[in-house]
Amino acid sequence: MSSDTFALLNQFRNADLVKAGIAEIHKITTRPWAIMEICGGQTHAILRSGLDELLPEKIELVHGPGCPVCVTPLKLIDQALAIASQPNVIFTTFGDMMRVPGSNRDLFSIKAAGGQVRIVYSPLDAIRIAQENPDKQVVFFAIGFETTVPVNAMSVIQAKALGLKNYSILVSQVCVPPAMHAILSAPHNRVQGFLAAGHVCSVMGYWQYLPIAEQYKIPIVVTGFEPLDLVEGIRITVKQLEAGSHQVENAYSRVVSKEGNKPAQEMINRVFEPCDRGWRGIGDIPMSGLGLRKEFSDFNAENRFNVSDITTKESEICIAGQILQGIKKPPECPAFGTLCTQDHPLGATMVSSEGACAAYLRYGRARTGTPEKAS
Repeated sequence: MSSDTFALLNQFRNADLVKAGIAEIHKITTRPWAIMEICGGQTHAILRSGLDELLPEKIELVHGPGCPVCVTPLKLIDQALAIASQPNVIFTTFGDMMRVPGSNRDLFSIKAAGGQVRIVYSPLDAIRIAQENPDKQVVFFAIGFETTVPVNAMSVIQAKALGLKNYSILVSQVCVPPAMHAILSAPHNRVQGFLAAGHVCSVMGYWQYLPIAEQYKIPIVVTGFEPLDLVEGIRITVKQLEAGSHQVENAYSRVVSKEGNKPAQEMINRVFEPCDRGWRGIGDIPMSGLGLRKEFSDFNAENRFNVSDITTKESEICIAGQILQGIKKPPECPAFGTLCTQDHPLGATMVSSEGACAAYLRYGRARTGTPEKAS
């Protein structure tokens, strides 16, 4: 890390500046407000820094569905397990997916049984593995929000240019705006303001959020992941709520622009098109996902391995879906920390590095529970 980067991070982790921002939030808050941070990475940052415990009691932070590992549907997990079990397959994935439970097992158990499951840091690593193993089918588990789509699209373009017949992707790409629509239009919705995920907006911009803010009369503030970023995002959101405003504001301008990364968007649109997508624990959200366009269908692992007909059944105990929708908090689950742990998870929210249940367990909210804000 360069000295300039270190100095910049220290600025956004400055305790005095954070405390001043918290004090301002206390000063301007007069009514109860429920604010959702979309991103699971922001959830972890908030709990790690203790920001949830420093805010006024009237401010409730509601944890959203912005953990791509957590919302990958059980059917796709089971499809991944079925593909990875085949002897001629090298299945590649990000490390977060290894312990996500399917109906009966996970990718670690496949690897332990002799399956060729490899952790990679980029789908371009999977391309290299495919080149080095022409006698094997190499599959990459393409999960994520808009942040990961450009490089996944690039891998397909590169595979086609190289003429690779042994590379494919199992697609579970999801998009933030349709999820926001689903949350805000639900009869049980309590969300009054949104913190939008800065890394998603760095790719897509925030122009897509303008009609959402107008339709639902709700403030949306783009923010980052450092303590001062999050405090500033909350402060701006509360200020709007108190004033009865519903604007989209950018509190992460050092990274995000309104238009976003146009070349990345063009690459996404070249390879993918909108499609309906199931979200684990939530259900189907129309046009909330991305699927491969027809001209790239040869790289669709779901079709190549004929795993479309797999049926699944969710745990009857796990309430991850309600947690991902902001209806309940992790300590409200009867299995939290007992029947469901990181060693024996019932749902992905307990094992993902961005999962809300994992965050509550890791940062001690299982003990405190923040009861005044968990109702």
